[in-house]
Amino acid sequence: MNILVINCGSSSLKFQLINSESEKVLAKGICERIGIDGRLTYQAAGSEKTKTEKDMPSHTEAIQYVIEALTDNETGVIKSLDEIGAVGHRLVHGGEKFASSVIITEEVKKAVEECNELAPLHNPANLIGVNACEKLMPGTPMAAVFDTAFHQTMPEKAYMYGLPYEYYEKYKVRRYGFHGTSHSFVSKRAAELTGRPYDATKTIVCHLGNGASVCAVKNGKSIDTSMGLTPLEGLVMGTRSGDIDPAILEFIAKKENLDIEGLMNMLNKKSGVQGISGLSSDFRDLTDASLAGDKRAKIALEVFSYRVAKYIGSYVAAMNGVDVIAFTAGIGENDELVRAAVCSYLGYLGIEFDEDANNTRGQEIELSKPGSKVRVFVIPTNEELAIARETEALIK
Repeated sequence: MNILVINCGSSSLKFQLINSESEKVLAKGICERIGIDGRLTYQAAGSEKTKTEKDMPSHTEAIQYVIEALTDNETGVIKSLDEIGAVGHRLVHGGEKFASSVIITEEVKKAVEECNELAPLHNPANLIGVNACEKLMPGTPMAAVFDTAFHQTMPEKAYMYGLPYEYYEKYKVRRYGFHGTSHSFVSKRAAELTGRPYDATKTIVCHLGNGASVCAVKNGKSIDTSMGLTPLEGLVMGTRSGDIDPAILEFIAKKENLDIEGLMNMLNKKSGVQGISGLSSDFRDLTDASLAGDKRAKIALEVFSYRVAKYIGSYVAAMNGVDVIAFTAGIGENDELVRAAVCSYLGYLGIEFDEDANNTRGQEIELSKPGSKVRVFVIPTNEELAIARETEALIK
């Protein structure tokens, strides 16, 4: 079965066509600047990447161009839409309603809409992609794969906040967590690499990108994760503050005469390593600047690594031990300095860190030496493949 995986943003649409039997990517690409002018980047397996300027007033036109590219006589990889067995959609927030992936129905879409205020930048855009696909592919089954679903196994002691309980009852204010598809995929792969049963392994996954989160996976279930009601909580990130003293908000608001919108803009877009360094949210820029003697860039990297190590330590306590620690996503897969800095705090776990193995980028590799009490890996994430697997399972 060929499965089209769609990841819709407010002005972008990423896609991959995956053969579920071989798990090979037949074609992939992205539509950008939707609603502005429009650009399609497309690449069929074994072919060169092409970029085409196209008018994309809405996501419907973007989906139409994706279908045209996939079925094109010269660049296409399928002859017609009949060769697409299902569409898997990434949906960010499913609230408490969805603890697993589901086939999309009108009732499902309505339930997702009710979660829009919990993810106002993501859920509406995700639903636009669903509606656009339904319009152009009315007979094709569609699946919703939620970022939050994997974390629905967290116990109350992990997801409840120290707020009046009525806010949970009325508004479902609680920890939800994100990057669930990635945490699930990487933790399963970690169990495979160690030859351990997934349901008898304690894993800590560090999904480190511009958005970053850490997850404790005990016996195949997420029991805690660093992001909260929104993706703002947890680690210091590219431009997001992560955990802070809530009283800082009142203090800064009075000093800078900021309203709540201004505060949230500051926390989400002007903070994190960019805010600390005053330079960039890109860790490559920060590393270059740090090596050149930039003190604030050095501090930003140290703060990030220290916070990751603190979360790892807390999740070791939460699970009463750990078998595997896995680094994934853009920074986790490619930044050897961050990985080394994080692991420098973890000697108490009996980790024997392999500096030579760590001198690698973007490859699946073990970073711990033989005999290490806790094994450490770099495991490239593959959320699109995870979505395709979930979709296939639902269809079958």
